[in-house]
Amino acid sequence: MTAAENTNLLVVGAGPAGLAAARAVAAAGHHVIVIDREDEAGGVPRHCAHTGFGLRDLHRTYSGPTYAKEIVRRTLADGVEIRTGTTATDWAGSTSMHTTSRIGRSLINADAVLLATGCRERPPSARLIPGSRPAGIYTTGALQQLVHLAGHPVGRRAVVVGAEHIAFSAVHTLLGSGTEVAAVITPSPILQTFQLLRAGTAGIHAIPVLYGCDITAIEGSKRVTGLSITSATGISTRLACDTIVFTGDWIPDYELARSANLAMDAATKGPITDTAGSTSRPGVYAAGNVCHPAEPADIAALTGAHIGHSITAWLDGSSSSAREWQQSTLLQVSSPLLWISPQRLVPSRLPACDRFVLRAEKQAGAGTITVTQQGHTLYRHRVRRLTPNRSLTLPADWTTAVDSGGTVVIGFQPR
Repeated sequence: MTAAENTNLLVVGAGPAGLAAARAVAAAGHHVIVIDREDEAGGVPRHCAHTGFGLRDLHRTYSGPTYAKEIVRRTLADGVEIRTGTTATDWAGSTSMHTTSRIGRSLINADAVLLATGCRERPPSARLIPGSRPAGIYTTGALQQLVHLAGHPVGRRAVVVGAEHIAFSAVHTLLGSGTEVAAVITPSPILQTFQLLRAGTAGIHAIPVLYGCDITAIEGSKRVTGLSITSATGISTRLACDTIVFTGDWIPDYELARSANLAMDAATKGPITDTAGSTSRPGVYAAGNVCHPAEPADIAALTGAHIGHSITAWLDGSSSSAREWQQSTLLQVSSPLLWISPQRLVPSRLPACDRFVLRAEKQAGAGTITVTQQGHTLYRHRVRRLTPNRSLTLPADWTTAVDSGGTVVIGFQPR
């Protein structure tokens, strides 16, 4: 027998975005239930032992686990009901959902639903890496959970594959667990993180960073014994290791969004949202890294709080997400830009933090971001460079100049 219950807002995902939105809605006097399939709330920061969390949303710096505990504490103090070990299995209606937990199956009927399911790294099998699939291959998330949550060692000598911030977070985790790091390798010709982060991890331990390298084979039967790489110049090298950590290559946890037949963005792989956080289904919202991979935890939290206020307006009857969606203006990017988020502009509604997020598909030097509509330039914004997998922010100053008709195009003009 399926038990049924009602709530004003159902939040799927107890990470920074979901909890911040839940707090904003609960503060307005609405009943909020947050569910998460993990056994503990707090999201990815729970297993990120390094510092640097919370500066922009809580205005002080925490380690990942401490930050997670603090946002959960504040959410519970605001009267939000958090249910862990609870999975949203399928939709039961436009804003209703079947869930499964240790106590069985339940039906939650909500006035609004927020998808805050975050994103994940693609597993090695999805990256089409040649070679066998022995033990000792991890993503950064799996590595951090094993080390920081379970306290398990992962190996003696590792190679990290990636060039983003998270690659050097993986280096930090491996070194802290007593694992030697033989090298960081990436097919990218450039570093996609800050030089300071590289210097503070790989640099001080004299770990080589090898650019422009492709993996040609993973070796080993029961356990990894090494991998072969080929440089851009065609030179082949073998690296002996018993552990390989694949980092980055993020993709949103989009399954619930797709099963709801929401409008999806082919570039971000997440649901299309407007500046109020609405999706194409009335009453269904999305926040955080389910919309686009992957922003820091405190940025996700600020976005969640912003969308929480939009949800409150919907619940109070002072706004209509369906009407706003129909009246919104589509935003598109042109190469070398890859995507923009949010993708639709609601009249008189600014995006979270009063800025849009952009990503580039390829490297470019200094130039100007241009915003045009029907041949008219609305805004120009100079940038120092474009780097894949590194976000750019576009101030929302130009939004008041947008007409109700016609797509807005965001482009790039090199210097």
